[in-house]
Amino acid sequence: MTDVGDLVAVADTAAAAGRALLRRPSLHDVALHAGVSHQTVSRVINDRPNVSPDTRARVQAAIDALGYRRNAAARILATNRSQTLGLMVQGEPRLGPASTMLGVAAAARDAGRYVSLAVVAEPSEQATTETLEYFRDQAVEGIVVIAPVADIVEVARAAASPSVPVVVVAAGERPRPGFFVASVDQQLGAALATRHLLELGHADVVHVTGPLDWHDAVERVHGWRAERAAWGLPERDPLVADWTSAAGYRIGRRLLAHAASGDPVDALPTAIFAANDQLALGLLRAFDEAGVEVPGRVSIVGYDDIEGADYFTPPLTTVRQPFEELGKTCIELLLAGMSAKAAGEVPERSAKVAPTLVVRATTAPPPRAQPPARRSRGSRR
Repeated sequence: MTDVGDLVAVADTAAAAGRALLRRPSLHDVALHAGVSHQTVSRVINDRPNVSPDTRARVQAAIDALGYRRNAAARILATNRSQTLGLMVQGEPRLGPASTMLGVAAAARDAGRYVSLAVVAEPSEQATTETLEYFRDQAVEGIVVIAPVADIVEVARAAASPSVPVVVVAAGERPRPGFFVASVDQQLGAALATRHLLELGHADVVHVTGPLDWHDAVERVHGWRAERAAWGLPERDPLVADWTSAAGYRIGRRLLAHAASGDPVDALPTAIFAANDQLALGLLRAFDEAGVEVPGRVSIVGYDDIEGADYFTPPLTTVRQPFEELGKTCIELLLAGMSAKAAGEVPERSAKVAPTLVVRATTAPPPRAQPPARRSRGSRR
């Protein structure tokens, strides 16, 4: 006959086992299972030296058997480091912000960091402030803000502090202590596009802009103006649009209508630099419908080198942005800022990455030989 005391002991053991199954295994559970100290388990988990291969293998086997997972909250308390970076992006389905987001996330992963992503549907001051406060509550070590418009930059600049460095992706902005700036050199990209057309012999280059509340669009206008000035061309206004193919199509139709009026002032340009590839696509459609050959009558350069640009009709000459390199640059700036914080320094840094021109079939010399534009003396290439 079974003793009542034995039954109680069995019940207690079963209850203890049940409780162990219900709770997450701890570092001490791993140590007990592997027959080592909890300090040894900690050294293995944090990939520290002075652990023999056999012991390391035994600890790893215990981790696998128990399904142990590190307690993130405890790790933050113990090390004051979360290994997590905040990444905020505007909820705008455009190539630049989306590709930059992917580049930053990939570079963070390569650097052994996790990314906490927040998408802000509307770039309001309140939404941006709340997002940055959320990141701080999550004890992120640094923040990347992809800020295509000025409103987001102002809030991010005000929120930056030496304790949590912020990198903002915004062409044309200036850094300050704890507030770093990374960007593609948009002025250089616009200059490359404009210079290419002028070197082909075009006497002038018209620019169709993106929306002028975007940093990239404004910087591309500056680059276009600067290159024109370097070639000694008179000032002229750009044609203001947005980022859509529909806008490019409308402007193409407008140029054609003006040219049809017979006024030489409104003659169809021989060279157009479009602020992105979608605008260029709209222009191509408008000119194709009117029987205007590209590049026989009009040469066009786009910007971004979107997927499929080499399959436009004709394949599009465009400026390629190095988004992967931009992502790496953002993470390098953040890590440098974090190291500076640990050393008691408060630096201010900025970095630009260079775009490249991809020449395809939408550009050629003008239809009739024109005297090439001349550079002003002392201008740089």
